[in-house]
Amino acid sequence: MDPRALDPKVLVAIVAVVVLLVIAAVVLYNRRNSSARLKEKFGPEYDRVVRQQGDPRLAESVLVERERRVSALKLRELPTADRDRYLHQWTFVQKQFVDDPRGAVNEADRLVTDVMNSRGYPMSEFDRRAEDISVHYPTTVGNYRTAHDIVLRHAKGQSTTEDLRRAMVHFRSLFDELLGVTAATHKEVA
Repeated sequence: MDPRALDPKVLVAIVAVVVLLVIAAVVLYNRRNSSARLKEKFGPEYDRVVRQQGDPRLAESVLVERERRVSALKLRELPTADRDRYLHQWTFVQKQFVDDPRGAVNEADRLVTDVMNSRGYPMSEFDRRAEDISVHYPTTVGNYRTAHDIVLRHAKGQSTTEDLRRAMVHFRSLFDELLGVTAATHKEVA
């Protein structure tokens, strides 16, 4: 068939359909890439938000909004002196656990919050802090939530010493992430 024989309106319609198909393919490809990127970046936090929102697209928009909000923050690394001071404080809190588990857990919670504040995270309500932390520490934020839940149960007299020990371990995992330290660093400071 000779393309010159086609009615110009038909040719325009064919080109429009092809352009729409290409646009749809690009949008679908980008959406799948975005979903894969968010799943990879957020890991278990992605799954938690999908369960919470009840829809993957809504969950992804929530996570993208978190990324946008956190990217606008002026986050900073801690100077070595501050980092060392926090490490010494943590060592003291850990030693305190033997004699006063409840007090040590409350102090660990406060210390983690202080480090977050020093790093530039806004000090809003717990849920917002956890959301903000999830952008850079998506695997550790679950530990932070668990520790916080234990603190809340402790305030109601519903936690055991073993629960408090778990809270300490969970707070320490986020504390270490925020400071960028390893267990070996704790030993060097102690």
